[in-house]
Amino acid sequence: MRPPVPVQPGHQLPVREIGPVTQTHIVRFAGAGGDFNPLHHDPAFAVKAGFPGVLAMGQMHAGMLASWLSDWAGAEHLREFEVRFVAPVFLGDVLRLSGEVVGVEDHIAELTLAAARGEDEVIRARARVLTA
Repeated sequence: MRPPVPVQPGHQLPVREIGPVTQTHIVRFAGAGGDFNPLHHDPAFAVKAGFPGVLAMGQMHAGMLASWLSDWAGAEHLREFEVRFVAPVFLGDVLRLSGEVVGVEDHIAELTLAAARGEDEVIRARARVLTA
């Protein structure tokens, strides 16, 4: 087990870019999670539903954010993780994952996290991780 990451309030997590999102990413995630809603694979259905095209499952980019966080802090140090979906993710989107430590108390760091497409947030999240 690796030691907890030492951080102080104001610490910026290293940014990660993921993408562009492809139909293959969405199909593979659908197969893994069993989500075969046509919004994720049928362009005509997605357009009829009011979207510009197929969209990724929210849990797909939430999982990307969780993976990035656990790569940085260590999954064994994660204490809480919650997300709020703000906007859909479409084919071709490049996501920028970022975060900041907003507080530390009793060796637990409170973080705010985000996934954004350009200037548009697609996920807002918060997490608590064990720190040194």
